[in-house]
Amino acid sequence: MGRWAHLYETVRWRKLRASHLHAHPCCVMCLALGFDTRATIVDHRHPHRGDTRLFFDPSNLQSLCKLHHDSVKQTAEKRGLMPGCDEDGNPVDPKHPWNRGLHHETR
Repeated sequence: MGRWAHLYETVRWRKLRASHLHAHPCCVMCLALGFDTRATIVDHRHPHRGDTRLFFDPSNLQSLCKLHHDSVKQTAEKRGLMPGCDEDGNPVDPKHPWNRGLHHETR
């Protein structure tokens, strides 16, 4: 949290967090893998960097379990890409060059 810890201490955030977890109780990353793990963290899809518009935007929130938040999500924020691939070996992140049509087919 660091510089923006004060935002997480507001009544507005606490209400938004509780409302989001009530409406979306399962980790979205676990659901994508076929598991229904209870979420304990409300994560910002796009880093807010102190921008209160992004911070309090309900469409910028996702429910995560602690494992996914502390591993996959943090790695993705540091690298700029979500790690992992699907069953065919294709990257799961839509921003990956292969998913943007920037890769070259081998013939």
